[in-house]
Amino acid sequence: MTLNTSANFNTSNVSTSVLKQVKLLGTGRRKCAVARVQLIKGKGRLLINGTGGRVYLQDNPAYLQAVKAPLFALAKENRHDIVARVRGGGLSAQAQAISLGVARALCKMQADNRRPLKRQGLLRRDPRVKERKKYGLKKARKSSQFSKR
Repeated sequence: MTLNTSANFNTSNVSTSVLKQVKLLGTGRRKCAVARVQLIKGKGRLLINGTGGRVYLQDNPAYLQAVKAPLFALAKENRHDIVARVRGGGLSAQAQAISLGVARALCKMQADNRRPLKRQGLLRRDPRVKERKKYGLKKARKSSQFSKR
């Protein structure tokens, strides 16, 4: 059995002191996107699937704001680096999944962080998902055109 190592991060240029630091883990989900997030003490850098956050999120300010929202809520935007691995969904769902993962990791760090994050709705998993297509209909709710005669 062979292991797929291409998905792992290239840690050759990262100092060992960073790798030995305490990592706070959080998992976030949105639609079909699942994000596993690590928070490491740092300078506010963002790494998503081994790529820089701005590049991965296509320099979209709404997505970048969503990812960093939990840190801004606690005024800790430049104290932690975010390392995330995301699968499934689109960019918007992935950004929101990372945001939920960051918020959950911050709650693990300190119990006092829970109240301000919850007040801003950052700890709530958005339950909305795409509705399935029903048989006899063209889409989930769209039916064929009605004809009287």
